[in-house]
Amino acid sequence: MSGDPMLTHAVADYLYHEAELLDARRWDEWDALFTDEGMYWVPLQHGQADPLNHASIFYEDAVLRDVRRRRLDETHAWSQQPVTRTARIVGNVRVVGQSGDGLRVRSTFQMTEWRKGRDQRQLAGHYTHDLAGPAGAWRIVLKRVDLINCDGIQDCYEVFL
Repeated sequence: MSGDPMLTHAVADYLYHEAELLDARRWDEWDALFTDEGMYWVPLQHGQADPLNHASIFYEDAVLRDVRRRRLDETHAWSQQPVTRTARIVGNVRVVGQSGDGLRVRSTFQMTEWRKGRDQRQLAGHYTHDLAGPAGAWRIVLKRVDLINCDGIQDCYEVFL
């Protein structure tokens, strides 16, 4: 869609920054990237168009993201002894839609996750970000995470994907 390499570069840098915040467990800074009404969605089926009338792995507003952030930082949370460690790679960043000061961005990701007592886990899929605001000061209206194995058997997810 976007033929502007500078825009694509700026958007890619924004997504790399988001991944860095998540890997560093800087939950509050990550959550500040969202608009007040911003949603975090991980569908349960490929091509799922509706998070409200179909089950999802996650469909979280600001309140639910805050609950999970607090749980992840709770010093007595047994599932975070020691804390979950992650490393993300984001690539193939493409601006696929643009209207006014809004952008739709699609990218791919791979995430490695380690939790004590469990095998290291590899997750992969596609991100779709709906961003609003002026260039360089974007906020997330929707972050959709389409796992390539979304319809497979899922283990517990502690951290944000």
